[in-house]
Amino acid sequence: MNLKALTRTELLGYSFLTLVYLIGIYYANTNVEYFNSSIAQEDGFVEYTTAIMLLCISVLCISRLIKFGNSKPLLWKIGIAGFALLFMFGAGEEISWGQRIFGIESSEYFIENNAQKETNLHNIVVGETKINKLIFGQILTSVLAFYLLIVPVLYRRTAWVEKLTTLFAVPVPRWNHTISLIAATGLLVSFMKNASKRWELYELAFGVIFFLIFLNPLNIKVFEKEV
Repeated sequence: MNLKALTRTELLGYSFLTLVYLIGIYYANTNVEYFNSSIAQEDGFVEYTTAIMLLCISVLCISRLIKFGNSKPLLWKIGIAGFALLFMFGAGEEISWGQRIFGIESSEYFIENNAQKETNLHNIVVGETKINKLIFGQILTSVLAFYLLIVPVLYRRTAWVEKLTTLFAVPVPRWNHTISLIAATGLLVSFMKNASKRWELYELAFGVIFFLIFLNPLNIKVFEKEV
């Protein structure tokens, strides 16, 4: 990774993640109980920061829609509005829509069908299958791999992919974004495998890195005003 090519925001983001991961690795290997109950606890710093980063992506998309929407075609508006809603949903799900913050009791449905008895969809259990493991594990992993590894290559080599990303306002990752998320994954599975709450740190890495992708994608001109 060429550090000189990184923006100041990217340097800050990666420095922050490095610090959090180093602390996480230390406690995951020296005091795993503290890691699970404090570092990666529910309603803790890591979870709230993840939700804030996802919300920031949504706000960024909305601001671009308001600022540049008049000069963009309909499909561009639909694409960026879709991303705004998607990441707003992700932020809400991360903190169970503020349930614990405001002391709201779960309905009977969520008490019976949610693995954590919380008001969110990603912990819903259907039969013996946890939605979180199916959609946010297997399916999302495949989608992320394609998006981070394949899309940047196709964007550089094929005109139709470039056209599609432009048409639907899809931000294309730079290689530093791809490398960073791969590194975050590798560190997690290699040095925090004994910590049951380690995936909370991965969600934080996802939030920070995707914010950086949306802020400064390879196709940044797609998010500028057309003249």
